[in-house]
Amino acid sequence: MIVSLKDSLKLIGIIIVIFCAAFVCTFFLNFYIDAKAIRDFINDAETLVLYKAQIATATFTSAISGGFLAVIAIIMLVFYIKLYIDKNLNKLGVLKAMGYSNLKIASRFLVFGFSVFLGAALGFGMGFAIMPIIYEGMSIDGLPEITINFHFWLFIVLVIVPTVLFAVFAFCYALLSLKIPVCQMLKGRAEKLRKYVKKQDKERSFLCEMCYKTIVSKKSIAFFIAFACFCFSAMVQMSVSMLDLSSELMGGIILGIGIVLAVTTIFMAVTTLMNGNLKNIAMMKAFGYTNFEIALSILGGYHIFALIGFALGTVYQYGILSIMINFVFKDVESVPDYSFDIAVFFITLAVFIVFYECMMLFYFSKISKVNVKSVMIEN
Repeated sequence: MIVSLKDSLKLIGIIIVIFCAAFVCTFFLNFYIDAKAIRDFINDAETLVLYKAQIATATFTSAISGGFLAVIAIIMLVFYIKLYIDKNLNKLGVLKAMGYSNLKIASRFLVFGFSVFLGAALGFGMGFAIMPIIYEGMSIDGLPEITINFHFWLFIVLVIVPTVLFAVFAFCYALLSLKIPVCQMLKGRAEKLRKYVKKQDKERSFLCEMCYKTIVSKKSIAFFIAFACFCFSAMVQMSVSMLDLSSELMGGIILGIGIVLAVTTIFMAVTTLMNGNLKNIAMMKAFGYTNFEIALSILGGYHIFALIGFALGTVYQYGILSIMINFVFKDVESVPDYSFDIAVFFITLAVFIVFYECMMLFYFSKISKVNVKSVMIEN
């Protein structure tokens, strides 16, 4: 059959996103459950306020980070399945012509749930391994030490349930995506209705038109690039801001997650973009366009989405930290005031520009290595 376990392991983006979600949720939710056991030992009003703030932090962080990353993983799964079906449309059409039903073909997409299981299991294991350090950092003076306990139902919720839900979702989405006439699938493409061509579309230069069409035909790439830059902006600024609000370890964890998500997502998105435009790149080279002009038409249009993602990440991290300080820890006297750090913003922006342009420079080198003859022969 076309879809195999090996294909599931290629969903590295989903594995990493689910890993990060399970990793953060594991130690925060486990802390929340175990900390409930010492509630009866708290008699002091100030200590009780701090205790409630710690519990609220664990709940709030788990809900925000886990829920947000889960949504991103679903979007990634849709992207992967659509990409996989588009790439293998001809082969899937042959199977349908041989008598395979959409239901039977779609059932093979259940294997994509394994990538979720792998990411969730690794995240759960890593989260449990780092738990003693987290518990020590979140301990409250004057209260009994919080004992680490393994909660099997938490493993079910964070590992087994997401695996089943994502596998079923992959099956349902694949089933809907396969509702294409067999003749169209055998041709290797799904015919789309022609859209009315506006007058201004005809007046664009070839390079501008190429840039525009690339973005329009690859809208998901724009989303993932914006998301990658969102993660970089939010996590880097948040990790620095949290040095005064939390432990260095927590700041380091947030920084690591942000960088891993940013690099992985950009690599996944731009690699997909490049692979989908190899023929266009080869044709433009044959027409005499320079590598710089080709890079601008293929990659240049996504800079605006990168900046939008960075801006949204800045707003997000400021909003999250403001909520935590002004609502979660509002009654805790020892918590310092928080305000937007302009210096950190500009430093992060400078690092971001270097980071993003280095990634684009890497793919510029890939464009220069595209061989016209080999691409034309393959296509």
